[in-house]
Amino acid sequence: MSNDKEQTLIVLIGPMGAGKTTIGRLLAQRLNYDFYDSDAVIEDSTGASVSWIFDKEGEIGFRQRETKVIDELTQKKQAVIATGGGAILAKENQQYLQRGFIIYLQASVDVQYERTYRDRHRPLLQTANPKEKLKALFDIRHPIYTQLADLIIVTGYLSPKKMLQEILKQLPPQSP
Repeated sequence: MSNDKEQTLIVLIGPMGAGKTTIGRLLAQRLNYDFYDSDAVIEDSTGASVSWIFDKEGEIGFRQRETKVIDELTQKKQAVIATGGGAILAKENQQYLQRGFIIYLQASVDVQYERTYRDRHRPLLQTANPKEKLKALFDIRHPIYTQLADLIIVTGYLSPKKMLQEILKQLPPQSP
C-alpha cells in the first residue's frame, strides 16, 4: 500500500454475494468506524431501490449515480465502505476507491450463486441462467478487483467472525 492512501478509509470490493455488507458492518463496528453501503446510500438518496433505478434508468443511469456516491463516500475518514459489485468498472471509480485501503472479498461463482439465486433485488441476475451471468461477470471483474486490491480475502469458507479476525490480522495499523 502506498503511503499517500488514507489508512482510515477501508473499501470492500467484490462480487455480489461475497459478504461485503456483512463483513463491512462487522469491521466498522470493531474499528469504531462509520459504515456505508454504496447501494444503500443510493437508495436512501433517491428514495428508490437499485432494481427500480436499473429498470427506469438502465445500468448507465445507475452507474452515473454510483460514481457520484463513490466519490462522496471515499472522501470520508474513519469509515468502511461496501461497494456494489460493478462499482469497479468505471475508471473514475477506480481512482476514487484508491483513496482507501482496498479489500477484495473474493467469492467463487458457486458461492455467489448459492447466496444470491433467490434474491429478486439483484437486477443483473433477473435472467434465464443467473449462474452463467455470474460467471460472465466474474470473468470481466475479477482481474479488476485483483488489480485494485491491497488485500484479498477468499470468502465462503470461514464464518463472518473468523473472516473479520483474518482481515484484522492483515490490516495495516490505522491512523488516529
